[in-house]
Amino acid sequence: MNWLTNLNETRRSLKERLVGLVAPKEVPDNLWHKCPGCGHMIFHRDLEKALNVCQHCGHHMRLSVKKRLGMLFDDGQFQRIELPKVPDDPLKFKDQKRYSDRLKDTRSKTGEVDAIVVAHGRMGGMNVVAACFNFDFQGGSMGIAVGEGIVAAAELAVLQDAPLIVIPASGGARMQEGILSLMQMARTTVAVDKVKEKRLPYIVLLTDPTTGGVSASFAMLGDIAIAEPGAVIGFAGARVIESTIREKLPEGFQKAEYLLEHGMVDMVVPRRDLRATMIRILSLLKNRGAAGDLVALPIDTPDSADQD
Repeated sequence: MNWLTNLNETRRSLKERLVGLVAPKEVPDNLWHKCPGCGHMIFHRDLEKALNVCQHCGHHMRLSVKKRLGMLFDDGQFQRIELPKVPDDPLKFKDQKRYSDRLKDTRSKTGEVDAIVVAHGRMGGMNVVAACFNFDFQGGSMGIAVGEGIVAAAELAVLQDAPLIVIPASGGARMQEGILSLMQMARTTVAVDKVKEKRLPYIVLLTDPTTGGVSASFAMLGDIAIAEPGAVIGFAGARVIESTIREKLPEGFQKAEYLLEHGMVDMVVPRRDLRATMIRILSLLKNRGAAGDLVALPIDTPDSADQD
């Protein structure tokens, strides 16, 4: 009977191997990403190499705060600063869910305290302070914590005698903080004015989207306003405007390219060229001296002409 037992075991082992070969394997969901612009499927490694820009249509997808700051600073090295602590739920706001509970959930998902990160480092060898919004944190909405972040970034720029770069990606003021969130529009405007008073460059990199109270305050006050291609930039939404004026808006209204044509932004720069462009601009604004030695030119006078 031994040979029958061995045969059955061999068949069982062979069956298990065949089942293992043909059984469907679990594939991670994040290996492929669909481009919102053209619908092409892009392998995640190719997308990372392209800085989240579609290689087929050039659509600029959103970029995480860490990757964006790493892309701009020299060797991807930067140091975050700790922001002042603020009351989490000053108005005890509640709709379908408590605001305090929403904050806890968002902090758990993003690993961030609020919608802004302030960091400093070197860009092209120059000391730079950057404040970058995290759209994944409640749509990058501006509350007290974000206002404190902009103020802290401006104060650090003045302290370090460094340019200030702000990178908004926001739906506007945070409604759960009511009038306290609207007050940040004035506070942030005053903060960036202090940077300008010290004759330090203030650059704004407008990303998708930059709307509401953010666009109505510090986001549109930069010495140079740079936008990423296709970024939505405006105050009210297009549908709200159309329903108010009862007219059809122009094609591409509130897109970065439309604003460039109408003088609202200074340049639209692809993501791969942002670092080099910003270094060049900061160098020009920071080094205001002559590019070379000044040479005095002889001036012809009437007396010298008579002598000739």
